[in-house]
Amino acid sequence: MFPIHRPRRLRSHPQLRRMVCENLLTASDLIYPLFAVPGEGIAKEVKSMPGVYQLSVDKIVIEAKEVYDLGIPAIILFGIPDVKDGDATGAWHDCGIVQKATAAVKAAVPDLVVIVDTCLCEYTSHGHCGYLQTGDLTGRVLNDPTLELLKKTAVSQAKAGADIIAPSGMMDGFVGAIRAGLDEAGYQEVPILSYAAKYASAYYGPFRDAAESTPQFGDRRTYQMDPGNAREALKEIELDIAEGADMLMVKPALAYMDIIWRVKEASNLPVAAYNVSGEYSMVKAAALNGWIDEKRVVLETLTGFKRAGADLILTYHAKDAARWLQG
Repeated sequence: MFPIHRPRRLRSHPQLRRMVCENLLTASDLIYPLFAVPGEGIAKEVKSMPGVYQLSVDKIVIEAKEVYDLGIPAIILFGIPDVKDGDATGAWHDCGIVQKATAAVKAAVPDLVVIVDTCLCEYTSHGHCGYLQTGDLTGRVLNDPTLELLKKTAVSQAKAGADIIAPSGMMDGFVGAIRAGLDEAGYQEVPILSYAAKYASAYYGPFRDAAESTPQFGDRRTYQMDPGNAREALKEIELDIAEGADMLMVKPALAYMDIIWRVKEASNLPVAAYNVSGEYSMVKAAALNGWIDEKRVVLETLTGFKRAGADLILTYHAKDAARWLQG
């Protein structure tokens, strides 16, 4: 008679549990989002995201140094311009806020990877991710004209020193258009991290406060994915891979771990999960009320993304998580 297997034998000691741990979270898995604004000496806390700030470029550089010292390998930059217009000029102008922040960070912390969000919603006067048909108040973005703006934006960001271009607008053909634009401009070595499966989610609310990008009318359901769809995500990643994506992202993460798993199983590319603003703010609110143990909940959640298949995790918890992991 064979002895009864007792799984608890491998849980009896902290070091033993560590030895047999299947998914180990480290600071190297994390990417820290930052919001750049014009000016100097600015650190304005986002009311709906405790601990997250809109920062001027000088403050961004200080944050970047801290992030690097914590062992976090990368940041992703979002920009809020002084002036917004229908052509999203602030997104693709060589003196745009993200371009300035990128150049400053690369000069100060050259080994830190700078990812740039390549989208137009923060820069358009209407808050949508591209050109709109004149008089159309439904939020239906004109796809192909928007691709031209995204190409210009990506090239401008690469010129400023961006290490990775991350298009997030969910336009059809956006990866191929950006890849062509980068290659034509001599940036063949700059990779693309595509927001390949980005859902029309209620979890984005606090981000839109931070990025000042709430649509002035309509919504983004004509270009972001329906939360009920899973097979569609695989079609989206298939198209992005064919167009030249180097990495794939699933956004949001917490309610979409099954999508992270499907994408990981369907592709041999690195997979990123975006632990978005609403997910962050729920944890912060509960922790501030004393309802949960913030450290344990955050580390458990981030480990869950790893278990689901994420190679990279974009999270506003990144600095805290890195400190906790050191301790």
